[in-house]
Amino acid sequence: MEEALDAALGVFWRQGFEGTSYADLVAATGVERPALYSAFGNKEALFLKALDRYGSHYGNYVWEAVNLETARAVATRVLKGAVELNTRFADRTGCFGINGALAGSDDSEASRQALIKWRADGEAVLRDRFERAKNEGDLPADADASVLAAYILAVAHGMAVQAKAGFSRERLTAIARQALCAWPQA
Repeated sequence: MEEALDAALGVFWRQGFEGTSYADLVAATGVERPALYSAFGNKEALFLKALDRYGSHYGNYVWEAVNLETARAVATRVLKGAVELNTRFADRTGCFGINGALAGSDDSEASRQALIKWRADGEAVLRDRFERAKNEGDLPADADASVLAAYILAVAHGMAVQAKAGFSRERLTAIARQALCAWPQA
């Protein structure tokens, strides 16, 4: 069922939760609807499993970046990771976590909340890392770690939207470089 989960992840990544039907999932996975229900539960449960898989196999670059030596290196790695992931697959540009959240109804509230939490967790880990950088003298004492974390992710999320709209890897890389020009120096 790992292959089916990967196929479902691809559909949700392209179309978001709302835009994905069970017919889409059956076509992509090759698994009939009763077997999908049996293996994964309902569409929402499958979406949540796909989000977990995305986080552990694709969107984990934020959590890896916080281990780098400087705050600027962390910010650079996050933006570079966003560019790379947003443009890695021609058939699913952008970010699963952003694509899945741009449209939603009351029927998808649990999925929407899961995406909000996933993004908030990434922001929290960056905020904590930038706070540590302040304490170590790697960032100015007056730097706002919370704003810096939100800034980096706002740029990364914006690049995901632009990738979905067809921006090239080169263009997104230039945007990331420009965003880093505003990075505070200790």
